[in-house]
Amino acid sequence: MREARRSRKAALGATAALLLGTVSGCSGETGPGPADGRITVWSQESLPDRIAATEKVIDRFRRDTGVQVELVGVTEAQMPQLIMSAAASGTLPDVIGAATLGQIWQMYGNELLNTRVPGRVVEALGSRTFDANALALASEGSTRLAVPSDAWLQLLVYRKDRFEERRLPPPDTYARMLDAAKRLTGGGLDGASVATDPADVFTSQSFENLALANDCRLVEAGRVALESPPCERAFAVYDRLARDYGAPGTQTVDSTRATYFAGRSSMVIWSSFVLDEMAGLRSDALPSCPECEDDPRFLAANSGVVTSLEGPDARGPAQFGEVTSWAVTRTAEEEASRRFVEYMMGPGYEGWFGMAPEGKIPVRRGTAGEPDRYLRAWRSSDLGVDTRRPIDEVYPPELLDRLVDGVHRMRRWGIAQGHGALVGAAGGELPVSKAIGAMTGGQLSPAGAAAQADEEVASLQRSLGRSSGTTRSP
Repeated sequence: MREARRSRKAALGATAALLLGTVSGCSGETGPGPADGRITVWSQESLPDRIAATEKVIDRFRRDTGVQVELVGVTEAQMPQLIMSAAASGTLPDVIGAATLGQIWQMYGNELLNTRVPGRVVEALGSRTFDANALALASEGSTRLAVPSDAWLQLLVYRKDRFEERRLPPPDTYARMLDAAKRLTGGGLDGASVATDPADVFTSQSFENLALANDCRLVEAGRVALESPPCERAFAVYDRLARDYGAPGTQTVDSTRATYFAGRSSMVIWSSFVLDEMAGLRSDALPSCPECEDDPRFLAANSGVVTSLEGPDARGPAQFGEVTSWAVTRTAEEEASRRFVEYMMGPGYEGWFGMAPEGKIPVRRGTAGEPDRYLRAWRSSDLGVDTRRPIDEVYPPELLDRLVDGVHRMRRWGIAQGHGALVGAAGGELPVSKAIGAMTGGQLSPAGAAAQADEEVASLQRSLGRSSGTTRSP
């Protein structure tokens, strides 16, 4: 949910995958672009302040290397159509920044990625300087699909002061979460805020966070498995949070945050991008709870954060999140693109993740000579937009430790099983969001929602024409 606070996230859908498939053959005819020292970079960090921050880093790269870079901001909603159009016309950019895992896997499945450059970059920088889990999510076996750069995590944020008043333990299991939601609902307050918007991937992300915690899997033994008992239990728990203990009506990425910020709910499922806003460092998304009028940092000081949940069917807690990467396209000018990505993961790295450290947790921890260099720099990076404060002055080191550890523990549906293309397609078509919207709207039971989502994802799998495991070479 990168940039979820201002724009809704979109991923490549099944239709995009099929259309890309019709033009992917063009990439084999065009080949790498001319080595003219000029590259085009599309960045999904497209907000004005982030474009400005990226340009500062790129200006240094231009001066140091002489390579000319054209930076183009592209929103995630625009990306699918732009990739299709560019692939069809032979005008793909050289590099795509902040590419999501779903986008990477779909581009790989449609032969639109150059995997030689990421392999060379990771080898040059040292694979051991990267978080191993982030590398695995952006790789197929030994093939590097892209160079992982940073990550955000999905969190369960709760009112620590209210929990302490009721002597409730942190809501880190299904049972504790449901018990707290029940006991904290009433008197004009909701126990929890969870997304139910059928048209937003944020709803799917929120559910996947809960589902992974119960060992609910998208695919098992090559078949879609959303009707399994662990998945049905996850749907049932989500339904209780939304309907029994949440606000009425459709809940969105904005309304869930607003309800928690106003003090009207005691728990919210949101991404780590909420951390700067919760600390009162962003003027257009300030906390509005009664206590926040005198102390804008009240919520930051009185909120607890659960980074991984555990359900009754699981063998341990799980963490959901997103790794974003630098992707190099099939038609890229290889040498200039390689130098650019290496620079953004080296001399320019601190400027890149420092623009929004709450949602850009570095997955390259340091260098061979300084193994924790970038993690140390991240911990002191400035948090916020209108007001800036070092993140380690706003939040305790224990939370920062858990955010870093969460990247290593992060799991994602289907990718480790070789179904990355299906994950990307489902992220675009939103079968899970639609099922949750119908369920929380009273049109489907939890079992019915699981069955509907299962059938729609299975249909996507069939439309992809394979089991969604990619075996293409660069």
